[in-house]
Amino acid sequence: MGRDGGAVTSAAAGSAERAEAAAAAMAQAAQAFLASLDDERRAAAAFPFEGGERYLWHYTPVARNGLRLKDMTPAQRGLALRLLDTALSARGARQARGIIALETILDEWEGMQGSRMSWERDPELYYFSVFGAPGGARPWGWRAGGHHLGIHATIAANAYVSVLPLFLGANPAQVRHGPHTGTRTLPDEEDLARALLANLSGAQKRRAIVDPTAPDDILTKNYRVADPAAIPRGGVVFADLRDGQRQGLVGLIRHYVQRANGELAALEWRRIEADGLDAVRFLWAGPEARGQGHYYAVAGPSFVIEYDNTQNGANHIHSVLRSYRGDWGEDLLAAHYADGGHAASSSSRVRALS
Repeated sequence: MGRDGGAVTSAAAGSAERAEAAAAAMAQAAQAFLASLDDERRAAAAFPFEGGERYLWHYTPVARNGLRLKDMTPAQRGLALRLLDTALSARGARQARGIIALETILDEWEGMQGSRMSWERDPELYYFSVFGAPGGARPWGWRAGGHHLGIHATIAANAYVSVLPLFLGANPAQVRHGPHTGTRTLPDEEDLARALLANLSGAQKRRAIVDPTAPDDILTKNYRVADPAAIPRGGVVFADLRDGQRQGLVGLIRHYVQRANGELAALEWRRIEADGLDAVRFLWAGPEARGQGHYYAVAGPSFVIEYDNTQNGANHIHSVLRSYRGDWGEDLLAAHYADGGHAASSSSRVRALS
């Protein structure tokens, strides 16, 4: 039984098993964050769970709703980042902070190149939002987002948690000036895929490379629903790989899954395995040579990983893990509402089941 009195049955458990430690840590961190805010800041940070706001996200540096780090006290910033950390592994948290720090480096680089954009590059322009009442009987969630960072958490019955979509990007992908020259914030996202591609036979590689030119961005974009049809056809499938190649593809998938904290990553990997690996496709677009614009996707029955590095002279990464049925916890919310979770209006049930 869910703690709110509504059963979350095997339909939900099959797609989102209990993650009580993560749920409790998120509730505690969100409550502390909200309690630290005055009325004006709380009004900027807090939203209803119902409605469309929690589905809105961007990975470009546009203004968005939520409370900015810039508008928080130092103590409040610490609490906001503590909330961010509850969703992520140690590596994921380190990468998220590295992405935020890149804004200063990007601003310097664009100034040196005389190529400043209209967008402001500022490590304090990251926004935090809480949806609903943390730790209460009803489902709730939170979001942390800004340029190249998109973390979205949904919690139901104080035990079921989704942290998808999970987006990380980097510009520059490799720092080319100053004391941090050579630093790569997301190195394995590129290197693991390149190692897998290099380990394919000639025939396998011809199947894997679906286009000599990479698209200019990830194809699922920041749409509310990830469309399987957006991913190019073709690729090499897991069932046709040899043992060492299979380990390479598994390692790449797990690298993305393990952006999330250990409890959530273990559950997500079990879901991916349960759906079957044999039909999972690895596909590449663009040249093989480093420094050239390239794209890859790993597409399974229920999930997709996308990576693109084409912009700014192929030194600008976008990468994401998405679930066809579990983004924003839609699968667990549908089961929660169907099994008697209260506080679900008819409109929210329709949204959860759509």
